[in-house]
Amino acid sequence: MGVSTKETPFEVAEASDVVITMLPSSSHVFDVFTGPNGLLQGGNLLRPWLLIDSSTIDPQTSRKLSVTVSKCILKEKKDHRVNPVMLDAPVSGGVLAAEAGTLAFMVGGSEEAYLAAKPLLLSMGKNTIYCGKAGNGSAAKICNNLAMAVSMLGVSEALALGQSLGICASTLTRVFNSSSARCWSSDSYNPVPGVMEAAPSSRNYDGGFASKLMVKDLNLAAASAIDVGRKCPLTSQALEIYTELCQDGHEARDFSCVFRHYYSGMDEF
Repeated sequence: MGVSTKETPFEVAEASDVVITMLPSSSHVFDVFTGPNGLLQGGNLLRPWLLIDSSTIDPQTSRKLSVTVSKCILKEKKDHRVNPVMLDAPVSGGVLAAEAGTLAFMVGGSEEAYLAAKPLLLSMGKNTIYCGKAGNGSAAKICNNLAMAVSMLGVSEALALGQSLGICASTLTRVFNSSSARCWSSDSYNPVPGVMEAAPSSRNYDGGFASKLMVKDLNLAAASAIDVGRKCPLTSQALEIYTELCQDGHEARDFSCVFRHYYSGMDEF
C-alpha cells in the first residue's frame, strides 16, 4: 500500500489528526513547527489535536512550543477538546530497540493527553513513562543520556584497565554482571569488540548511537545545569572526552567506541 507523503510540514498537519516529529536539534524542531510552511503556519487554527515531539532537545524549547500549541484552536473539536495539545516524548533504547520495537518513551505534558496517546506510543515501543509537566520528558531524556555517557566511560575505563592488568574483557564482564558494577553498558551494550555479538562494538562500532549525538546531548545537559545553577563535573568531563573523540574523526561511530579510540582498549575475538 505504501505511505503517502507531503511536501511540507504544513501539508502534513492539514492531513493529520496526530503528528509525530523526531528531529536532530532544537533549531530543527522550531523550524518544523513555526518556520515557513511549518506545522503551525495556518495561524491559530490547527487540524491535528495532538502533536508529539520525540526529538532530544532542551526542556525550555519543549515548554515554549507546548504553550504556543495550546494557544491554537482546533478546526474541528476532538471529543471535548477545543485546543490542541503537545507532548514531548523522546525515546531511549537506540537503534537496536527501534528495530525490535522495544523503545521506551519519556513523556511530558498533560496527563490526559498522555493517556490518550499511550496506545499509539506502545505501538512503537515497549514502555512509556509519564514524567509530569511539559518539558519533563525532554529533561528526563537529557538526564538519562548523561547517565548513559558517564556509565559507558566508567565501564570502558575499567575494562581497558583490566586488560592492562591481565584480565580478559569477557571474564571481567562476567564479574561486573554478577556484581555491583552491572549496568546497561556492561550487560547489554558492551564496548569491547567480541564480547557481545549484537553490540555495535562487534561490528566496528557501526550503527548505534553516534558519538556526535552524544556530544549534542551532553551539551544540552551542560547548558541545562548552568540554567539551574547545578554543579555537574562529570557532565563536563564526559563532554570533554566525547568532543575529543569526535575531533579525532570518530563522530559517526557508536559512542561505545570510546573504549577503543580514547582508552586504547583491545578487541576480544
